Amino acid sequence: MTLFVYIVRVIFRVLSHPFRLLRRPPDYVLFTLEGAYPDIPLPKQGFLQRRLTPKRVSLMDLGQQFDRVARDSRVRGVILHIAGLKGSMAQLQTLRGFIRKLKQGGKRVIAWASGYDMGGYYVAAAADEVLLARGGGIGPLGLARGYVFLADALSRVGLEADFVQISPYKTAADMLTRSEMSAEARRMAEWLIDDTYSTIVADVSCDRNLVPDRVRALIDGAPYTDEEALTAGAIDGIMNQEELPDHLAEAGRPARIAPFSACRGKLMPRPLVRPGGYLALIRVEGTIVDGHSSRPPTPTPRIPLLLEPRTGDLTVVQQVRRVLRDRRAKAILLFIDSGGGSATASEAMASALHQLAEKKPVIVYMASVAASGGYYVATPAVHIVAQPGTITGSIGVLAGKLVSARLLKRLLINREIIQRGEHATFFWTERPFTAEERARLFTSIRRTYDLFLDRVSDGRWLSKEEINAIGGGRVWTGKQALAHGLVDALGGLDAALAKARELAGLSPRSPVREVPVPKRDNAPIPSTVALLSYAAAGMEPFRTRKALCLSPLLEVNDVVI
Repeated sequence: MTLFVYIVRVIFRVLSHPFRLLRRPPDYVLFTLEGAYPDIPLPKQGFLQRRLTPKRVSLMDLGQQFDRVARDSRVRGVILHIAGLKGSMAQLQTLRGFIRKLKQGGKRVIAWASGYDMGGYYVAAAADEVLLARGGGIGPLGLARGYVFLADALSRVGLEADFVQISPYKTAADMLTRSEMSAEARRMAEWLIDDTYSTIVADVSCDRNLVPDRVRALIDGAPYTDEEALTAGAIDGIMNQEELPDHLAEAGRPARIAPFSACRGKLMPRPLVRPGGYLALIRVEGTIVDGHSSRPPTPTPRIPLLLEPRTGDLTVVQQVRRVLRDRRAKAILLFIDSGGGSATASEAMASALHQLAEKKPVIVYMASVAASGGYYVATPAVHIVAQPGTITGSIGVLAGKLVSARLLKRLLINREIIQRGEHATFFWTERPFTAEERARLFTSIRRTYDLFLDRVSDGRWLSKEEINAIGGGRVWTGKQALAHGLVDALGGLDAALAKARELAGLSPRSPVREVPVPKRDNAPIPSTVALLSYAAAGMEPFRTRKALCLSPLLEVNDVVI
């Protein structure tokens, strides 16, 4: 913002202030929390994409809206209508953080729903009052995570996965190579769900003023009807939305309620930001790949490695170099929501960020997942913030291929290979690795793992032996990662922004600007059908030529998600 524009805005703000005071806001502002929210606003899109993609409010936008309500002393509180809210554990904790800030600002927070599931109830419990519609209920509570194993299914069609991993805890390929959980994978799954469950119990215990054993009994006793939920102490009242104005009446006057969209013009505006330095935002989302970043053209279910955003090293490195040259960019906030991907791409990003970190503060915010390659790119940061429920760690490497020899035979496809060079067909899919090739492949991923350990050791001021003891592919929650020294603080995006501004010497209201993505052609995202046809022909997608830093593919039917 130029100085001239800033002065014009100040004048307009001063002139419009009396009129805003005359426009009385509601007593309670209504927010409907429905469906899934991206953590940060989607990147700028082209003309066609803007019309194909419905506009979605992000958690970052929602936090700013809550902040406007909190700043207006004329508003008594907020009503949260929870309707099919979906989100990861980390995202639900972000919403709970917003509620906590509203309450600290003196606002009363009311949660209302026609029914609650585990995720919705976890958010609602943070409110001052939890209400349920007449005839509504609380569904089954608790956590359940399922893990899919495809080895038998792949074998049925004539495919076999042949992978080499750095340790038994590097389980990203288990879905393809095994028919059931390994002992290490089960142990890791147990400590992840135990930590998440204990966090939920502790939080709800504090919210509802109940002892932890009572909360566990409350969870085990679900589902509940509306009356059963009230008797069990899970909620504070039963009423329909039409009864809320009378329920929230003050001095005999029913409360005036309006949605944020209808009253935003009546609320006090956010303080203006002075011209000057800013925080640069770079996102690392989805699979990390060699090449340029890309996104699905329209909203689609997020399927790891297929229908999800992809972050390329060529794009991120160019963004980092742009920040390095921009004197007004005083610090960088690296937003990470990735389970990893290419080890070489992760190393290229980490190298560029390391160079930037020598001149400007690099702060990382870990969203739902920042594991394996997602953690690799975070290593140059001076400060890492994660939510207690963030999935992180998975410091490890694997590499391999799918063997399609039996599939080709079943399809009556005959191929003849003429080669020069003993290992020219090293990654060809007609055969598994030989013993010698597996040894060579392990040497290769061991080298990548050593580089990974070096990066973590330098960034976290821990010895390689200490990192290896908590690495080897082991996955942690954010709370566990803090105890192991892999992150610096627990909190939301607002905590990461505050730390970035502090380290950069910026005002608490300094702006955040996403670094523009260089205009490059996006790589196509193959469909499942296309991948199977590639396998039948023994083509490139199944030839994993580079080591992978991938976290275990966590199943999406977790009750909280």
